[in-house]
Amino acid sequence: MKSIEVRAGRQRYEVLIGSGLLPGIGLIVRQLFRGSRCAVVTDGNVAPLYGEVVCASLREANFQPQLIIVPPGESSKSLDQAGALCDEFGAAGLDRSSFLVSLGGGVVSDLAGFVASIYLRGIPYVSLPTTLLAQVDSCIGGKTGVNSSAGKNLIGTFFHPALVVADLETLQTLPGRIWNEGFAEVIKHGVIRDAGLFHMVAQASSLQPMDDASPPQRDESVQPASWKLALPSFIARNLRIKAEIVAADEKEKNDLRALLNFGHTIGHAIEHAAGYGELLHGEAISLGMVASAQVSVRRAGLSVAEADAIKSALQSHHLPTALPPNFPRAKIFAALARDKKFENGRIRFVVVHEIGRASVSHDVTLEDLEAAVAEL
Repeated sequence: MKSIEVRAGRQRYEVLIGSGLLPGIGLIVRQLFRGSRCAVVTDGNVAPLYGEVVCASLREANFQPQLIIVPPGESSKSLDQAGALCDEFGAAGLDRSSFLVSLGGGVVSDLAGFVASIYLRGIPYVSLPTTLLAQVDSCIGGKTGVNSSAGKNLIGTFFHPALVVADLETLQTLPGRIWNEGFAEVIKHGVIRDAGLFHMVAQASSLQPMDDASPPQRDESVQPASWKLALPSFIARNLRIKAEIVAADEKEKNDLRALLNFGHTIGHAIEHAAGYGELLHGEAISLGMVASAQVSVRRAGLSVAEADAIKSALQSHHLPTALPPNFPRAKIFAALARDKKFENGRIRFVVVHEIGRASVSHDVTLEDLEAAVAEL
């Protein structure tokens, strides 16, 4: 098992990374909380796999868990669903001595973290990320939120978990498409901060062609000799990149944390235009990174060869790099104008100068973004 510490202002919390951790989660959590009542928030896909495992472990540690299941997918990231969860917490008798457990991917984590931050003006929560994307990225950093009709994550808070436990065994049950989308955030980390990580991931195809509904089959001919043994270090490497940035700029008061938004300005607009649930988050971010690389060629001196390398890396992990011909591009442009990274009519846009080195530009125009989207 690996452990890393995340620092955010005065807060400190631990991320535990290893295999077979969920059956012992009760004893781990008991070291943090004295109260007895808690709620385990998960979705309809994860609940049958791990819901009872987690609840049984919590009961063994003398907790009284209430399992609450929300519909899978982005549709659950709404104020209506957040309000419904608050009502269920009240009915279950959760008070200020209680805590939440988030069990699932990024959608569940964003939603549960947001509700934890507002219920009784804030109760602690533990994050149990079950997807690659959540384990390498969204499980830390403190950004919680839900979507609005105007765009993605426009309603939210900064609220950090008390603990994160990433059980690598959960990755074995991921559908191929869900496994693949996690590499969008991995590639992003490499592009903005770690050229070595980028080249390592770019040289390895994550999956052989397969049915989207099947569990991922590691291609040992292109992966490290023991991919499973390499996973703890691989995930920790990604989380350290994000943790270092968060520690230096927790609430995006300067331009450092904004680097984590590479590909997200355009990606979120694409996700919104497609209709939540049509594209996975990582798939939309993949498209956003391709477009952002083109902006970087024009505005930041990124070489065409490296822009092509970014695109190829995404393709090697079966991520989309082009929009369908009939995609509603006008909706993308409308969503871009409402992005929360616009300030006084100008956008803080992440550009890449070379793989491993990025910065925030205030010179990128909406016309630049529209031209990049037109090329997708």
